[in-house]
Amino acid sequence: MIITKSWLNDWLDLENKTIDEITYKLNSIGIEVDRVCDLKVPDNIVVGFVKEKIKHENSDKLSICQVDIGNEILQIICGAKNVEQGQYVAVALKGACMPNGMKIQDAKLRGVESHGMLCSSTELGFGKINEGIMILDESIGVLKLGKALNSYAIFNDTLIEVELTPNRGDCLSIYGIAYDLSVALGLNLKETKAFKESENVLGIGRILRLVAQQDLNSCYNYRVIEIKEKIQINLIISLRLAQIENFQKDPIQNLLNYVTHSTGVLFNAYDLSSFTKENEEITFNLDKGSCGETKISCKDKLISISGIYQEEKYKNEENSKIVIIEANYTEPSIIANAKTNYKKQDEKTIYRSFRGSEPRLNLGMDFLLHIFKQIQNLIIYSSSQQTTLNKQPLTIPIDIESINKIVGQNISKDTILDILKRLGFKIIFSNDKLVNIEVPMRRSDIKNLADICEEVVRIIGIDNIASKGLELVEKNRLNLTYENYKHFVELRKKAVSNGYFESLHYVLDNEVELQELGFDLVKLKLLNPINAELNTLRTTLLNHLLKAISLNTKNSKKIIKLFEIGSVFNANNEELNHIAFVHSGYKEEAKISNKAKPEFVNFYDFLLDIKNIIGNFELKASKYDILSPYEQADIYINDFKAGFIGRLHLKIENEKDLMRTYICELNLDLIKQDLKVAKNYSKFPAISRDLSVLIPKGYEYKNIKKSIEELNLEILENFRLVDLYSDENLKEFYSLTIAFTFRDKNKTLEDTQVIECMDKILQSLKDLGLELR
Repeated sequence: MIITKSWLNDWLDLENKTIDEITYKLNSIGIEVDRVCDLKVPDNIVVGFVKEKIKHENSDKLSICQVDIGNEILQIICGAKNVEQGQYVAVALKGACMPNGMKIQDAKLRGVESHGMLCSSTELGFGKINEGIMILDESIGVLKLGKALNSYAIFNDTLIEVELTPNRGDCLSIYGIAYDLSVALGLNLKETKAFKESENVLGIGRILRLVAQQDLNSCYNYRVIEIKEKIQINLIISLRLAQIENFQKDPIQNLLNYVTHSTGVLFNAYDLSSFTKENEEITFNLDKGSCGETKISCKDKLISISGIYQEEKYKNEENSKIVIIEANYTEPSIIANAKTNYKKQDEKTIYRSFRGSEPRLNLGMDFLLHIFKQIQNLIIYSSSQQTTLNKQPLTIPIDIESINKIVGQNISKDTILDILKRLGFKIIFSNDKLVNIEVPMRRSDIKNLADICEEVVRIIGIDNIASKGLELVEKNRLNLTYENYKHFVELRKKAVSNGYFESLHYVLDNEVELQELGFDLVKLKLLNPINAELNTLRTTLLNHLLKAISLNTKNSKKIIKLFEIGSVFNANNEELNHIAFVHSGYKEEAKISNKAKPEFVNFYDFLLDIKNIIGNFELKASKYDILSPYEQADIYINDFKAGFIGRLHLKIENEKDLMRTYICELNLDLIKQDLKVAKNYSKFPAISRDLSVLIPKGYEYKNIKKSIEELNLEILENFRLVDLYSDENLKEFYSLTIAFTFRDKNKTLEDTQVIECMDKILQSLKDLGLELR
């Protein structure tokens, strides 16, 4: 953002302030000054008046000018095409040192003496405003012959370039920066004058009607002007536009750019002849778009999207006669949501509207109309067409004590309220502690108490806030996040110690592949996926892991053991933490002990790996299409279903050209490591007993396990299945062998104790209707 001291002075009286004071205050209130440079015309350059111009006899391009500089008339040879008799010009006298280092001397050009030089804006170190010399006018001040040019403010100025944070759209104008600076310096802004309509002029109703949808997120102010002859904008506006590198050919567009940079109000200009050749009344239709943006159309043709772009063919041109001027404002949040829907975008407009333009449209429109009024051959139609923004300003309750606590210093309530009032906040309600304030619409960056505190601190000045020593208080950092982190690290270590390698993949997956594997899809749709292969959020970790197995298989790997910990999403778009394991191929390397013919991994090997990693769990029957119907189960931990385990379906193994593959996926939130409790262990020997029981085929082992556990046998250390046998003689029964281990913590067991326990176990089995084999 570029400003100059003289431009700021239009809004704020800074005559008695040095540039150092101004830049210091700007920095202290959070408007960072990036660059400061002088814009001063060299000495010995004065105001002159071209009294006579004749053609040089020996040159087609040169003219001989008689230039009055007050105390004498100088003959100066000039090659500019635009030099004419009756012009006020900048004259570099003998001895003047130009910004490019050239020193002005008397010279003879094609046999004619020349005493000085008529200067262009670029030759004086300013931006380019025309082809040829710079024509002076009284917009810079009263022109006095012979007066030093650098005695005029515009030619003895300072340019300041500031860096603004993206949320400070209110400071993207001279007025916005002057507003903040006035509060910091304790000065009052200069009063702005409302525009008074002229009498006996045509009304806007002859040209324009508005039809606006209710509850628009934008507001508008329309005026109409008529241009009788080609107009010229004054020198001070031209120079300032050149300083901000926004000088264009069309004078109307130049004036709009100037007013936007001055006030922050956004403008569009429409050529009436692009809608109708008969100067008849037209209608602008204002409708709300899909993201809340406002679309403006005329005769069913879209002409602009407020705050985003204006169709080129409807813009004002240099030869336009009747021009419709539009001042507009749209809420920044609406621009943020809508701008990605449009390929056509005006970067300069988006830059301002996205951060927040000035919503008080009359501020900019009145400023513009006062400029129009000074231009000859330009008629301003009376009255205007307007729409308002039906939105209540944000109200924030603030607590003075809370502000002081956040700031770290006691600031009186009166001081805080005075600062907020001068910044444009409105005090709605106030008591001893609580105050309700209304945020001005121009400050779209203010959302909460913290933002209010920032406003107070930057105006008081961070250097004026007393520093305090740090209070070092150690806090307990053992929270749920840390516990989960430790748990994940432990799982990783256990997985690695069991021979598994960690794999990492995108949180995105392929929708078609997930459906083919039988997994649910999220309801959320990605509008702009990375590519066609990653077009949805993953609902499982296994699809990526299976691809990794396939890649490793193609690279001749025989033992592939992978795991991954990461986020997945369920069908309701809820994020979950999962861990998945895959083991494909052989269970061990070829070696002497297996005669170089290792066996493929089996279900029990894989189950043992999972148990070593996550601890004890139970298995229950399951039915998953992705798994073999003969080798699969649901995993239950503390009576909660935590996931599933099994062999990959043979069909999928064949399709993906995989070796025998086992997979498992678990919900990490259900795999909680219990606190380990140290217990005394018995130093006495154990006694083992085996028991074979006939059970009907299809009988669930969990019934036997529950029956034995309910006996609460003190000396029973553990029991487990060791064999399941069946042959023709057993017919519809299995022979189930269970191994029991008995041990006493305090003494050596006697056989009678073990026999007593075994009898109780046998009786419990008989109660279940089971018999010994």
